[in-house]
Amino acid sequence: MSRTRRTETANDPELVHRLSRRNMLGVAAGATAAALLGAAAAPAAAAVEATAAPGHGHGHGRPVLPPGRLGIQLYSLRDKVATLGFAAVFAELRKYGYDEVEYAGYSQGSAGPISLAQLKRLTRDHGLRPIGSHVGYYASDPAAYTFAQNLDRVLDDAAALGLPHIGTASGPWRYGSTVDGWKRCAEEFNRFGAAARKRGMKFYQHNHSEEFSFASDRPDVRLYDVLLAETDPDLVHLEMDIFWAYVGQYRYSVRPDGTPAPFDPLDYVLDQPHRYPLFHVKDGDRDDSAVPYGYRMTDVGDGDIDYRRFISAVNRTRHGRSAHHWQAEHDNPVDSLSFARRSSAHLHSLREKGR
Repeated sequence: MSRTRRTETANDPELVHRLSRRNMLGVAAGATAAALLGAAAAPAAAAVEATAAPGHGHGHGRPVLPPGRLGIQLYSLRDKVATLGFAAVFAELRKYGYDEVEYAGYSQGSAGPISLAQLKRLTRDHGLRPIGSHVGYYASDPAAYTFAQNLDRVLDDAAALGLPHIGTASGPWRYGSTVDGWKRCAEEFNRFGAAARKRGMKFYQHNHSEEFSFASDRPDVRLYDVLLAETDPDLVHLEMDIFWAYVGQYRYSVRPDGTPAPFDPLDYVLDQPHRYPLFHVKDGDRDDSAVPYGYRMTDVGDGDIDYRRFISAVNRTRHGRSAHHWQAEHDNPVDSLSFARRSSAHLHSLREKGR
């Protein structure tokens, strides 16, 4: 393992919590749906440009956000995709300054069927790049659309969409919470990664907070370290959900025996920046009453996570400004389009210190 302090940490692991939220999205849209948003489009675009202007409350240096690298996880906009369609949503995202999208499934919703070829064309016609997608890891149903059950189909669809990355938001819990259980999952991830690499894609895993908990049979070993140590760095990549990583820091910075085991999520990235092509930029208010997570999720820019520090540090790594993609996300925004607009404006407004 890359750093011995990472084999430390935390409270009694709560392994029953699972986030399974990536199976919706859908829909193509037409001019009627686009018209529903048109009235707000110009003010929204102007707001982004104004807030992103150099010196807007964040100094006069070089933008922290590398050009052309801002995306959004479409799960955040699942309500608008399902009611207005992809086209209307994509049109708004482009006006808000987004460059990329990460799919959260390819289902159609209520607006009618859409093929993968149509979805690919629709994405590109709106000036957006499809950067990745989340698919389930495994299921008991042999016909399930998951990596473990239908790897070829998953990769065929990703190739049809022209995706450079294809991954899962499922944790390596298939065989339990022991070190050996995670080693078995790592072997499967290596197999998925090798198959993806043959297709010219990168396989990746997206974390939640529980990955930073401890092995049930080795309470001195952080499970995330097992994943990193047992997967081939050329085959298995990581998408750090920064919010959930900080929740993991909050939950698992003390070993089960009560001794301290602090860690900084950013250190994982700085140790192996080449393993993290994708990030989820998700914000939260630090709040001890927000049991058990210690943070309440917010729109990007409204919380306490220092994204100027985080992104700037990643930018300083080798090829840092060209090797990473930043996807805004909120699991349950109050207003998903407002979240998308405000998050883009905030990230575009950030400026590096001392430049």
